[in-house]
Amino acid sequence: MLLLFLSTILIIPTLMGLGKIFTFFSQEKSISRNILIGILGLSLLLTLKSFFGAIDFYTEIITLSIGLFSFVYHKLYKDFCQFSKKEISLLSIVSLIILFCSSFHPYILDHFGYYVPTIKWLREFGMVKGISNLDLILGQMSIWHIFQAGFSHFSDPFLRMNGILLIIYSIYVIEKKSWIQLCFIPVLLLFSQSPSPDLPVIVFSLIILNEILKGNKNTNLLFAFSVFVFAIKPTMIWLPILSFLYSIFIIKSRFKYLIPGSLILILFFIKNVWTFGYPIFPVAIGDLGMYWKPNPEVLRISSQYAIMKTYDMQYSYSQIQQFSGFDYIKNWLFLNGIKSKINILFILSLLIFIIFTYIKKNKIITLICISIVIKSILVLSFSAQYRFFIDVFFVIIFVMFFHLINQKKSIILFSGLSIFFVLFLSFPNIIQKLAPSFRLGNYMAKFNQKQIYKPSTYDYNQYQTFKVGNLKLNVSNNYPYNFDTKPPAISTGFIFDDVKANIFPQLIDENNIQKGFIWKNLTPKEKKEAENVINNIKNNYK
Repeated sequence: MLLLFLSTILIIPTLMGLGKIFTFFSQEKSISRNILIGILGLSLLLTLKSFFGAIDFYTEIITLSIGLFSFVYHKLYKDFCQFSKKEISLLSIVSLIILFCSSFHPYILDHFGYYVPTIKWLREFGMVKGISNLDLILGQMSIWHIFQAGFSHFSDPFLRMNGILLIIYSIYVIEKKSWIQLCFIPVLLLFSQSPSPDLPVIVFSLIILNEILKGNKNTNLLFAFSVFVFAIKPTMIWLPILSFLYSIFIIKSRFKYLIPGSLILILFFIKNVWTFGYPIFPVAIGDLGMYWKPNPEVLRISSQYAIMKTYDMQYSYSQIQQFSGFDYIKNWLFLNGIKSKINILFILSLLIFIIFTYIKKNKIITLICISIVIKSILVLSFSAQYRFFIDVFFVIIFVMFFHLINQKKSIILFSGLSIFFVLFLSFPNIIQKLAPSFRLGNYMAKFNQKQIYKPSTYDYNQYQTFKVGNLKLNVSNNYPYNFDTKPPAISTGFIFDDVKANIFPQLIDENNIQKGFIWKNLTPKEKKEAENVINNIKNNYK
């Protein structure tokens, strides 16, 4: 907690200072506005930087130096004087809870197989062309991870930026007096231990939603930030749709105000083409003929896996193919375990929100409903996993209770929910007993006294090195993920998929890993080398 607190008081002023630089001509004094624009601007600059090399230690030092200098030069610390003593006390209590919960061990599986490996690559090599050929999941390269890589050497080595973002969110809530959003913070504590992009997209979408409902006319910034959220996680497609519709039909803005957001969208497409070969990960649509695009067989296997994940891996792909139209819906709604209840709740919530929208007959709420329905149809069509529509619950609750929650009610709700989720994180064994189908509960660790000083982390650093063709690769021993394995590393699952497809990733330039990766068909010699890797993996699991 102590080290997280030090990271917070270093990073927040830095972002405030950078935000002031990006909005130099603005006279508006808003702490949260400066921070959010700082996040947006820095993320885009680091994304551009990552095309040309690693987001290294020197990049971080330059970022901190410029941001802190601007913070002091413009005397931005005086902006905190706007808060009353009661608001400072509330912010302090909320921040303390956030720091405590952020200090627990990470437990989301993507932390080990996607988040941390992505940040390691960005720190050491930058954005590598065709990296999806090495490990398909690395082709996502979320802009949120690019942003976090910029603070990962010194100021946030434990990758707890999500916890710091929750404190920033708390500042926004108190500054804007948007009290209903205070009630969301305890739930979002579950995402604070990992560099998950789920937390920022939920936080940013609720902020943008609040600004739209309050009639903010700065469509230039609203649309740009909405596209930025989409670039962090494309399942948030409803947000740029909403901002676009709001700009055109409510504010009646000219199209020139959509240019900054359009440029961010183009950057997003370029990033994906560079790492994945197609404009939107993981969909093989918009083939530009890039020679580093993934092998079709690997994409087919990935697509089949996504469909099986829709049904929580309770049915094989061949079984799902035999479903009737009715079976697709019925089996999804009535899966074994807690995910069935989430799916049913999702459909019921959507229906209730549609009815609520019809009754209210409010233009903005109607646009929100249309955007959410479009997103829901797309998610249900491709891969209806609950993690892809969890943001919809927040949106529906926010809109329906927007005018009903005052400060007193929000503090009561926040207190009750905070107690529940602090106990949830501190005593995960209770959750494991009450909800055995909640698999993530099995990966949660109890409170450790060392958390008071620094956040809990896992160390593994056990791997073997092999060579197949011109690629020297590292593979974790007796573990499927590479969170603590030196790059270039491949998850064991993708090694099996590659060999099954009779291909293997190769370096474009054997002497320069930053030149990127392609896939090649295995020669007889390379097939023996690949089979040796597989045999070693199998022996490790015996």
